[in-house]
Amino acid sequence: MKQKQQEFDFQNVVKNFTFAGEFLRADPYGNGHINDTFAAYFRKENGTVHRYILQRINHKVFQSPENLMKNISAVTQHLRDKITSAGGDFKRETLNLIPTVEGGSFYKSPDGNYWRGYIFIEHARTYDTVKDFQHFYHAGRAFGNFQKMLSDFPAHTLYETIPNFHNTVKRYENFLAAVENDPLDRTRQVAAEIAFVKERKNDISLIVDLLKQGEIPLRVTHNDTKFNNIMIDDQTGEGICVIDLDTVMPGSTLYDFGDSIRFGASSALEDEKDLSKVEIKLDLYEEFTRGFLESARELITPAELQYLAFSAKLMTFECGIRFLTDYLNGDIYFKIRRENHNLDRARNQFKLVKDMEEKQAEMEAVADKYF
Repeated sequence: MKQKQQEFDFQNVVKNFTFAGEFLRADPYGNGHINDTFAAYFRKENGTVHRYILQRINHKVFQSPENLMKNISAVTQHLRDKITSAGGDFKRETLNLIPTVEGGSFYKSPDGNYWRGYIFIEHARTYDTVKDFQHFYHAGRAFGNFQKMLSDFPAHTLYETIPNFHNTVKRYENFLAAVENDPLDRTRQVAAEIAFVKERKNDISLIVDLLKQGEIPLRVTHNDTKFNNIMIDDQTGEGICVIDLDTVMPGSTLYDFGDSIRFGASSALEDEKDLSKVEIKLDLYEEFTRGFLESARELITPAELQYLAFSAKLMTFECGIRFLTDYLNGDIYFKIRRENHNLDRARNQFKLVKDMEEKQAEMEAVADKYF
């Protein structure tokens, strides 16, 4: 079932930011699962119309929006400094917050909602699926460069906007709790999926343990590196800007690499119901790996390289667990647009996991080739 769009008092919201021009309207923009995103249109004195990104932060998911915005402010300032030093265009190559009239990074409206504004990056767009192999190569370069530019940022100073976001051990524990509680009596419908998860229990803790033991480094990571979180330049086809920084926090490079492959190298969208259409496309996997390692090779340790291919499977498995857990709990986290939407997503991800398991050796060989 499709969730109803909430009504907002945009006129009141926008007057609290330093947007340029007369506010005209705000239209829904994009198809994100969590926040409400709008393209806000303004008319300047000379009559030209331009737009900004206006977002309502989902404070049920991100329960400390103030700390979240501290993260984004600090990280984007660091990126602007690096981009400027390299002779780049920071207005296109990173997100730029629009200050509030009081000089803050966000506005809290009387109804308790949290809002932020960004410069709209024109002449570039995001894609839900890879239509051009070069796009995915450039996405790999962009995510690798993102890690490279933040390699000297003190990761420990960042707030965990969603604690244990990629803690697969906690995700598995949450899944077991959902199975046990079964608030909507749904476990009977998903016995095969529950068994699929439990059969792979031994994979769950591997990256968490490597971080805990210091065998792989803690880094500033994006943690939600879907292909549609890269802005692709309309003219050059290059990945120019990493967006959606809500989950930038301490983590592992393996999380970012693995989640990129999960989303971008799949042959279908993550909610495709026809599972015969779902597989890992090795040619796309190779293009992303090539781009990512071209940018970030100097950062990657031998231990990280060893688990690059595995990380794609683990992040896909984790995402499937999250979708299945949310389905069992009554669809309270991810936005759904039809009945059984989260269940369809979970089944999709598990099919992708199975295909990656069959192609693991080939995926490892590609990582070795480009390292």
